[in-house]
Amino acid sequence: MIKPLSAAIACILLASVASQAHAQAQDTSGETDEQAKKDTPTDLDRVIVTGTRSPKAVDKIPGAINLVSQEEVQQTLVLTEDATAVLARTVPGYAESSQAMSNTGENLRGRVALRLFDGVPQGSPLREGTRNGTFTDMGLVGRIEVINGPSASEGIGAAGGIINYISKVPTKPGNETTITSRYSSQFADDSEGWKLGVNFARKAEAYDLLLSASYIDRGISYDANGRRVGMNTSGSVSDSEARNLFVKVGFDFGADYAQRLEASASHFKIEGKANYHQVEGCRFDENNPAACPVPTTNTSERGSIAGSLAEFNDFKQYQLNYSHSDFFGGTLVLNAYKADQAMRYLPENGEDKQLVKPAPPVDQRIYDQSEIVAEKHGLRSSWTRPELFGVTGLEMRIGLDLVEDTAQQRLALTDRLWVPPMEYTSTAPWIQLSWDIGPVTLSGGYRREDDELQVDSYTTTAFRNSVFVQGGNVEYTEDLVNFGAIWRVTDGFSLFGSYGEGYTLPNIGIPLRNISVPGQSVERIDDLQPIIFENTEFGFTWRGDDWSLSGSRYDSHSDFGASLAIDPATNDFILTRAPVDIEGYELNAEWRFSENWKATAIYSHTEGMTSFYPASTTGLYPAGALRKPMGVLDINPDKFAWSVSWKFVPNGEINLGATTLRSRTLSGSDVRPFDGATYSYREETDGYTLFDLGVNYQTQSFGKFSLGVENLFDKQYILSWSQVPGFQNYWAGRGRMVSLTHTFTF
Repeated sequence: MIKPLSAAIACILLASVASQAHAQAQDTSGETDEQAKKDTPTDLDRVIVTGTRSPKAVDKIPGAINLVSQEEVQQTLVLTEDATAVLARTVPGYAESSQAMSNTGENLRGRVALRLFDGVPQGSPLREGTRNGTFTDMGLVGRIEVINGPSASEGIGAAGGIINYISKVPTKPGNETTITSRYSSQFADDSEGWKLGVNFARKAEAYDLLLSASYIDRGISYDANGRRVGMNTSGSVSDSEARNLFVKVGFDFGADYAQRLEASASHFKIEGKANYHQVEGCRFDENNPAACPVPTTNTSERGSIAGSLAEFNDFKQYQLNYSHSDFFGGTLVLNAYKADQAMRYLPENGEDKQLVKPAPPVDQRIYDQSEIVAEKHGLRSSWTRPELFGVTGLEMRIGLDLVEDTAQQRLALTDRLWVPPMEYTSTAPWIQLSWDIGPVTLSGGYRREDDELQVDSYTTTAFRNSVFVQGGNVEYTEDLVNFGAIWRVTDGFSLFGSYGEGYTLPNIGIPLRNISVPGQSVERIDDLQPIIFENTEFGFTWRGDDWSLSGSRYDSHSDFGASLAIDPATNDFILTRAPVDIEGYELNAEWRFSENWKATAIYSHTEGMTSFYPASTTGLYPAGALRKPMGVLDINPDKFAWSVSWKFVPNGEINLGATTLRSRTLSGSDVRPFDGATYSYREETDGYTLFDLGVNYQTQSFGKFSLGVENLFDKQYILSWSQVPGFQNYWAGRGRMVSLTHTFTF
C-alpha cells in the first residue's frame, strides 16, 4: 500500500517536522501573534502537544490529562533510575512499577498504553515484548504528557492511552553544561550502582543544540530480607549496564523565523552483565501444599548458564522535523522518523523451548533465548488553521499519517523461528475541529485507518506440533470518531465530557506462535482481528491560587477485546479474545499550604470484566457474559499515593512520599449453555505501602547534592503482578536503596 514510503522519507529528510518538544517550549508556535496572546497560557506546564500535534491549552481539551513536570521527574530520579517509576508515583491510573527491564503488568487504566519518545512510537504492537518502558536516559527527559483512555490520535497501540516522554530543550541563551553523578547501594554484596551523565545545551538566536551522554552501572538487587531478587525472565535492570547517546539540533529560518528544521538521533542500550542466573523459588499451592511447604521467592546465584547470551534492550531512533508557522494562514508540521528495537530475553528451559515434544526431564532440557526485532518508519503530517472561515475560535487540524512496521521473534541459541516476519502498513488521514464559544470548547474528530498486515508462511515449534501455517494478508479498515466538550464554569472550575474510539492490534505474535492444529492460514485466524475501544468519560477540574483538585469517571468497552491469561501447560501468557468492559475513577489533588510546604495525592480505582470463553469460530455459540473479573495481569489494584515537600531552607528541600496498593479478592464463574462446560476464576493479591524520602540541597558554588532512600522502612513485599502463577514468576520487591546524587551546572 505504501511501499514507496522508505524512499519518500529519504526525500522528506531534507524538509521535515517541528518537534513536539520545541513546540512545547515555543508556546506561540503554530499560531499568529494575536491568537497566541489570546489563547496560549503563559504557564507552559498547562500546554500539551501529544494528541493535538501543536500546542493546546489543557483547559481546552475535554479529557483527563496528566502532565508530569521536569521537577517531578527529577524528584523520582533522586530515588531510582527506573524509567517508569515516576509514572507509578504521579499518574493515578498507572500500575505499579515492575522494577525490571520489562514493563510486564504496567498498564494504564487496565490496558496497554502507547509509549512515545518525542512523539515516536516505541516498540511494535505486532509483537508486544513488554520492553517499551525503558528506552532512554531519564536525565534528558524534560516532561511527560499522559493522555488517559483509548485514543486513535497517534495511531495504533493506544488502548489505555498515550505516554509521551519529551526530551529537554535549551532555554537559556549561550552554553549550559550539566554533569550528573550518582552512587547507590543496598549495603549488601555487589549491590552498588553508579551513573555518570552529561548534558550540553546551546541556544542562539537562530539555532539550538542538545547533546546528552550517560552510563549507568547497576548491581544486583536484594529484598528487605536480605535475599537476592531473582533475575526477571523478561529482563532485569539488576546486574546491568546502560548507555545512552542523544543529539538534537534545530534551526529557525525564513521571515520572522517562521520556519524550523530540527533533527535528532537517539541510541539507548541496556544490557545484562551475566554475573548471575535465576534460581526458581516455590509458591504455595493450596491444592498441593506438600509440594512447597516453605514458600520462597525466586533468587539469583553467581554464574551463568553455559552458552547463554546476555539479555539486552536496544533502541535506535532518528527524526527529521519541519514546521512552518505561516503556511497558507496556518501551521504546517511534517515529521519523518525511523525507530528500531531489538530485545533479547534471559535463557529458559520451559517445555515450549524444547526441540522435541514431549519435553525431556528438567535436567536434560536445553536452554534457549527469545529475541524480538522490530523496525518502524513513518511520516506524520498536520496543518492547523485557526479562525477557520473567519469564525472566531474555530480551529481545524488536518493531516495524514503513514507507517511501515515490521517485527519477528526467534529463539536465538538454536536459530529457530518462533513468530514469523510480520509487516504492517498503515495509511491514516485525520481531521479534528474545535470551537471556542465563550467559556465552552466543543471538539470532534475523525480518523480513517486503512491498513494491511502481511505474514510469511512458517512452521511452529515442536511444542506446538511443528505445524505448517500458510502466510497471507489481512486487511483492516476502521473509521474512528471522537467528540467532547469542556465548560470553564469559572476561572478555576471546569467540567468536561468526552467520547472517543481507540484502535490497536492484539499482540499478534502470541496467537501466531501458539497455533498447534494443522491446516491453518493467517487469513482465517480470528485472533488477528483488531481491537476497537469505545471510551466515555466525565470529569472536573477545580483550581485555586494554592490548591487544585481534579477527578474523572470513565467506561471503556470493546466487543472483541483482549485479556491475558496463563497457559496451565507452559505457565506462559496466552491471549483471550472476548468482550471486555473496564470502568473506574481517579482523583488528583495538590495543596500548597504555605510558601515552603506542598502536598500532593492521587487515588485510582479500576475494575474490569470479560468473558470466560469467546464466541465459537464456527458460529455454534456466542461469547459468554461478562462474568470473569480481570486480574492483576490486566488491571492493577486500587492505588493511593501521596507526597509532602518541605523547603526547609531557601536552597534545600525534603520530599516524603508513600504509595499504597490495596489488597484485593476477585472471583467469578460461568456455565456455557452449549455444552455445560463450567468455568471459575479466583485471585487474591496482598497490598502493601512503600515510603520514599528525598533530600536536595543546592549550594552556591559546588552544585546540588541529593540523598534518596527508596523503600524507606525496608518493607518486605511481593510485587502485585507476581502474586499470581506464571512461568518462574515469583519475585519479591526491592528492599531499601540509598542513593547519593551530585548535579553540577555551569
